[in-house]
Amino acid sequence: MNRPVLLVIAHGSRDPRHAATVQALVRRAGALRPGLRVETAFLDFNLPSVPGVLDRLAADGVRDVVALPLLLTRAFHAKADIPAVLRQAPPSLSIRQAEVLGPSPLLIAAVERRLYEAGLTPADKPTTGVVLASAGSTDPEAIAVIAETARELRRTGWCSVRPAFASASLPRTDEAVRALRTEPGVRRVAVAPYVIAPGRLPDRIATGAAEAEFLAEVLGPSAELAALLVERHESAVRAPERVALVG
Repeated sequence: MNRPVLLVIAHGSRDPRHAATVQALVRRAGALRPGLRVETAFLDFNLPSVPGVLDRLAADGVRDVVALPLLLTRAFHAKADIPAVLRQAPPSLSIRQAEVLGPSPLLIAAVERRLYEAGLTPADKPTTGVVLASAGSTDPEAIAVIAETARELRRTGWCSVRPAFASASLPRTDEAVRALRTEPGVRRVAVAPYVIAPGRLPDRIATGAAEAEFLAEVLGPSAELAALLVERHESAVRAPERVALVG
């Protein structure tokens, strides 16, 4: 029996780096499961669109699809935008919406990978404060998940971890950097963008990191993130009663 197609749904951006990074991540995820059909679609700004890919899958005779929101939290896009567009899919498709990516230990591992790539080492953890800088949201559930992710990152041994946001919520990245400077034991500050791909908001995070000693890269096509995409697909296939069904 063929495995359901994995359809990764990203938000999209006018910044060309966004789509290129998403495509690289999806390719890496697909390489982990040879034979699994993996498609990418965007809600806005970029092609292919979600309706366009769904129409193409239906025309190809595909029956089962797992739609995976390329999102770190269950904010508005996961709760409203994506279900709305999936409800317009061709009736021949049976679509399951997988869980968003966060929270997950794999995301913590990806953040740490980027921090080490920026020049830090495990030996620096006890004296380094980290700003976990996300895009931001007005959704209380999303904000709570970011706060819990910061606490989980702190439990891996960093001196202190503070969440920050590029929009919608406070504090901003530069404010969190300055706050960490006042904490006992913090000798250096690193900013870890908790975002998947480059774009306007990640650039705002980078600007806010000007006073930090280290700035990590976005999560991008990391090994951990690619593995998480596959994990979310397989979880949706194994446990359809726990995911939303469309069609």
